[in-house]
Amino acid sequence: MKITKIYTGEDRQSHFEELEIELFDAKYGKLTTPIMTKHLVFGEVEDLQDVGWHNPSHRQFIIMLQGAMEIEISDGTKRIFNEGDILLAEDINGKGHITRAVSEGVRRYVMIPLET
Repeated sequence: MKITKIYTGEDRQSHFEELEIELFDAKYGKLTTPIMTKHLVFGEVEDLQDVGWHNPSHRQFIIMLQGAMEIEISDGTKRIFNEGDILLAEDINGKGHITRAVSEGVRRYVMIPLET
């Protein structure tokens, strides 16, 4: 299963990395190994608000449920995350990233903070 990770490099800038999470045969389909989490948060944004340079407060998965968002990192690289896309946000220090709305209407997502 492919996901995108955003992390802080030694240069204190955010970078993208494509990861493949390994899936194993299970009774019904395929599963990952368990991932320890703190809790689960559902979110909803109803307007086209953008969020300037920021860092997540902790390592977390963000899964887009409805709508789309664009993430820009410090070198100007931009990626769009659509419904079903998974982002692992790990750039908890450094310059951070910008989040922009790229779809109209409600955007829904789930945030899953990871245990440290």
